[in-house]
Amino acid sequence: MVVHQVGIVTPARAGADGANDATTAGKQSAPALETRALTRRFGDKVVVDRLDLSVTEGEVFGLLGRNGAGKSTLIKMLTTLLPPSAGSASVEGLDVVRQATQVRAAIGYVPQALSADGELTGYENLFVFACLYDIPRAERPQRIAEALAFMDLQDAAGRLVATYSGGMIRRLEIAQSMLHRPRLLFLDEPTVGLDPVARDTVWAHIRELRAKFNTTIFMTTHYMEEAQALCSRFGILRAGRLVACGTLDGLRRDSELPDATLDALFAHYTGESAEAAGAYGDTADTRQSSQRLS
Repeated sequence: MVVHQVGIVTPARAGADGANDATTAGKQSAPALETRALTRRFGDKVVVDRLDLSVTEGEVFGLLGRNGAGKSTLIKMLTTLLPPSAGSASVEGLDVVRQATQVRAAIGYVPQALSADGELTGYENLFVFACLYDIPRAERPQRIAEALAFMDLQDAAGRLVATYSGGMIRRLEIAQSMLHRPRLLFLDEPTVGLDPVARDTVWAHIRELRAKFNTTIFMTTHYMEEAQALCSRFGILRAGRLVACGTLDGLRRDSELPDATLDALFAHYTGESAEAAGAYGDTADTRQSSQRLS
């Protein structure tokens, strides 16, 4: 089984009261996520360029940008998968370099790549993640049952994941990432390759996560409709730089385009529409993900 998941560590346990041990009362007043001059270079190429960003607790933040803008590299740094070349980043008040283990215990991550094992049942996938997250043995059955119920997967718990639809797989992956009740959840293209009905179902569960648990959500998407439906603020990357950040009304005001759609604002700040920005790389990635989720 290949597990593409961040936050699988044993030092920090998620307590029975639902509060993650990595998040203390004193840290809750700090931003859920903050970067200062965060930079990543690969040789002479600057992929993320002195990025300053702050995301508040309970916010759903959408990171937008064309293929190659630096979105994936940024998420890899924020989830401790890739060290910064310069600058700093903190998640729930924890430095992503100096306190990487604690950061992994405080977050959930649903990557674009498939992270559920098709040869296991839905319940077995969740059990594996409960063990990896070091959830106390006595709490595992209840946590798994709650996660299945929350994602409306209880009737499919005993079926092999290989028999699931794409939308069911995505909901299972979100359930996996939430078992340890993280304060901050990273979603990378959460509905890529899904049909409109499955997409709407995932949207509903994302909204419910925020409403029920006040989960901070940091997501990437190429669907402007999805971003506008779910996110309260948006950040737009261009060539590794954060060229715009704010609410829809704020972006309209700053661009002096008072009636612009989000897609039009995307085109304004990146130089091309969201549809055109996908290019070959995004088309290939989307088709690959669609095949995995079909």
